[in-house]
Amino acid sequence: MSGFRLPRGGDGIDRSQPLTFRYNGRTLQGFAGDTLASALLANGVSIVGRGFKYHRPRGVIGTGFAETNALVQLGEGAALTPNMPATLVPLREGLVASSPTGWPSTRFDLGRLNDRLAALLSAGFYYKTFIWPNWHWFEPFIRRAAGFGTAPALPDPDRYEARERHADVLVIGGGPAGLAAAEAAHAAGAKVLLVEADTRLSGPLPPGVEALTRTTALGYYDANFVTAVEEIDTGALRQRLWKLRAAQVVIATGAFERPMLFANNDLPGVMLASAVQTYIARYGVAPGKAVLFATAEDAAYAAAFAAQEAGLAVRAIVDLRPAPPLAEQARARGIPVHAGSHVCAARGWSRVRGAVIDGPDGAQRIGCDLIAVSGGWSPAVQLFSQSGGRTRHDPALGGFVPDKAAQPTHVCGLAAGLRDLDEAVASGRARWLAAARGDAPTAPLPLAGPPAPPLPPGDNPKRVFVDLQTDVTLADLEQATRENYRSVEHVKRYTVWGMGVDQGRLSSTNGVAALAQLRGDDPAALGTTKYRPPFAPVAIAALAADRPNGALFRPWQLLPAHDWHVAQGAVFEDFGHLRPSHYPPAGESMGAAARREALAVRGNVGIMDSSSFGKIELKGPEAGRFLDLISLGRPSTIPVGRARYNLLCDELGVLLDDGVIARLADDHFLLNASSGHAARVRGWIEDWHQCQWPLDLVTRDVTEEWAVLTVAGPKARDVVRAAGCALPPASADFPHLSVAEATLDGHRVRIQRVSFTGELSYEIAIAAPQAGMLADRLWEAGQAFGMVPFGLEALDILRIEKGFIHVGTDTDGATIPADIGWGKPGQREGDYLGKRSLLHPSASKTGRRQLVGLEPLERQEPLPVGAHVVGGSPHPSQGFVTSSCFSPTLDRAIALGLLADGRQRHGEMVDIWSEGRAFRARVVAPRFLDPEGARLHV
Repeated sequence: MSGFRLPRGGDGIDRSQPLTFRYNGRTLQGFAGDTLASALLANGVSIVGRGFKYHRPRGVIGTGFAETNALVQLGEGAALTPNMPATLVPLREGLVASSPTGWPSTRFDLGRLNDRLAALLSAGFYYKTFIWPNWHWFEPFIRRAAGFGTAPALPDPDRYEARERHADVLVIGGGPAGLAAAEAAHAAGAKVLLVEADTRLSGPLPPGVEALTRTTALGYYDANFVTAVEEIDTGALRQRLWKLRAAQVVIATGAFERPMLFANNDLPGVMLASAVQTYIARYGVAPGKAVLFATAEDAAYAAAFAAQEAGLAVRAIVDLRPAPPLAEQARARGIPVHAGSHVCAARGWSRVRGAVIDGPDGAQRIGCDLIAVSGGWSPAVQLFSQSGGRTRHDPALGGFVPDKAAQPTHVCGLAAGLRDLDEAVASGRARWLAAARGDAPTAPLPLAGPPAPPLPPGDNPKRVFVDLQTDVTLADLEQATRENYRSVEHVKRYTVWGMGVDQGRLSSTNGVAALAQLRGDDPAALGTTKYRPPFAPVAIAALAADRPNGALFRPWQLLPAHDWHVAQGAVFEDFGHLRPSHYPPAGESMGAAARREALAVRGNVGIMDSSSFGKIELKGPEAGRFLDLISLGRPSTIPVGRARYNLLCDELGVLLDDGVIARLADDHFLLNASSGHAARVRGWIEDWHQCQWPLDLVTRDVTEEWAVLTVAGPKARDVVRAAGCALPPASADFPHLSVAEATLDGHRVRIQRVSFTGELSYEIAIAAPQAGMLADRLWEAGQAFGMVPFGLEALDILRIEKGFIHVGTDTDGATIPADIGWGKPGQREGDYLGKRSLLHPSASKTGRRQLVGLEPLERQEPLPVGAHVVGGSPHPSQGFVTSSCFSPTLDRAIALGLLADGRQRHGEMVDIWSEGRAFRARVVAPRFLDPEGARLHV
């Protein structure tokens, strides 16, 4: 195929606006209105990519979404966008594009050696070949060969946004049927929104109807919820994600022309007949000079006539049907028609040079550089299927059509299998009128179309391509059939048929037809593979985009003293609440700040905000009894004015959360939950109280009512006293795990002496509106003692040094209390949640993963979190690293982990592996600093 620009024609381009672009290092020219694909064809570019497996050359085959070959990478550096169909890329001045496949180049690819080794690369070869002698021998090569294109390595400079829209009627598709449906709906008084993926509609927009062009419907979900992406490309804004809801949805998405199956049907120069017609009429581009049309239906004749009128040499029309209705019209134009015939093979090496046909007059070869194929039309049922609708196979059309809708969904035009323009328009009106009357979702109107083409006889099935992008051949489907793969879903995964970027739009129907003929089955019995969203490629950033109202879309949960932290220079992270991670002076890294803050707490004093911890009050005569039932400890035995560390377990004895329970009065308890589990624990407590143990008590979540500031370090008592909070003169009079109430400037405060740092520590709670006042008072008092604010990064270092766990980090879904050193399984008397499971033999069996400390031999390099302790062959995991840091106090790297039989392995050296790197570490007790807890009782 050697394409060129026609001297005239092209109603979609502006020849007065030439555009310069670069492709694979070459500077080329097109016009405003071109797509990248039409511009490449106009410049004679025939090879635009390579097949995934055999690296055979590929050329443009279609237009719009009906493209599976011409994948390109756009831009460079941070602006790199991989795997965009060139048919969907509008040409613009300065566009930079390249082919993602082929080495050293797309035109000359050494990977085509695979084509010579096709016998070794059949379906599922990777399952059968690379297991011997060892998968890891092949893994680097397989990973380098996998996929198309290169993922960008730099942050995306573009901006994305999301918006919402509601309408009475959403029409998807701006063709004749969609416009007719929109017009009828608006005339009936409905608010109508129409979305169209193209830059223009097929006709005038009906007055009063709003349209979004360059907007592609991506997914159709429950309750008539549709997502769509709008291409913007103006300024920094690149894409806008639309979240659409409508009372009625009309699908007018058209149909995809089917390729035909014959040997070498993947060569550049084999194109869809409708695409040839579109390139001529809309872009003024001839994809070739001498064209052969191979068809099984009438639409290809219009394309052939258009090609002839544009000056192309139409060598022949090869029609599968024995008596084509338009044959005489073609012959009257001087175009030979071979009825009852089919193409056996395309000839050529890097592009089409001719075709071999067979029919009543025998086999013959016809010279051409372009083969335009039309094997019938497959309605675009993807969105209908996503909505929950069922499809059925129509033998007259040779494809699957919408059948029974699951939502208020109406399908019209080509999407419903209607070929005639007048019928399509009428169906659009009829669909809407039925919806307006409140009729049930309708079944498709009568269909018309040709049968599916038969499988080609004779030629090598390894050269008959069913899926052009993933190089799935007829031989692959034959092999899957021989190996007894029955479900189309299983065949899809075994052969990777339909798993490319185009999601099987051009290959699905042909694949089902081929499988049916190979098995002697009815295609209706086979069905289709599942159509999943998104319908078209979309940037991940668009899916995560916020609405333009920014923070109002998802307001941050701020701590009561947020403004105070801002004034102290805090760097925040989202931990449910926006919490300070560290407080760096100018130029200080997060790691350096965390180590500095941790040393300050160990040596002097620090202040942090603990307001996000869950605070749940339980009050009533049976509050203690209830806590005993849901706790591993015995909270009912806690004296008034004291607190106790406690664990909560689920029915399986697995750790749910940990925290401190304080007894404020005989019938009044305060349960602290970790920040990340606060909401879950609150609901969990309420569930057990209401549904299982309706004892005489009430529960109340007071998390947001109280602000809590923690003062920790050897000088913490001095700071608290200096701030005006009355404390007993002796430590023994207010020991560790005590709680008391006091006043500060007339405000009620609650002071608990508890610690998550291992240092002398006071948690001071005050009404949330007074948080700033309390912070200022403590900060002012602390300046004389060298106080620093510290964040969660420093807290992590401090608690790892002490071996304090963080539930969900240092535990997993199988960790029971005994695994972290909390006594023996089930040793507590009385009934409590999880007891039966903790008494089960599995809770005491050997091999359980238990909490340990790990000291890497490389003292300065922390172990990666998630790294596995390995041993044996082939490297089975014995456990993994759960928390890791560099301890500035100990001047070495330390870590916590879960290790099989860990408590019996103290002193043992273990091998640790993470992402190709090996480490050595010594197993130790999990308490690295002050194991006796002397610092807590200063």
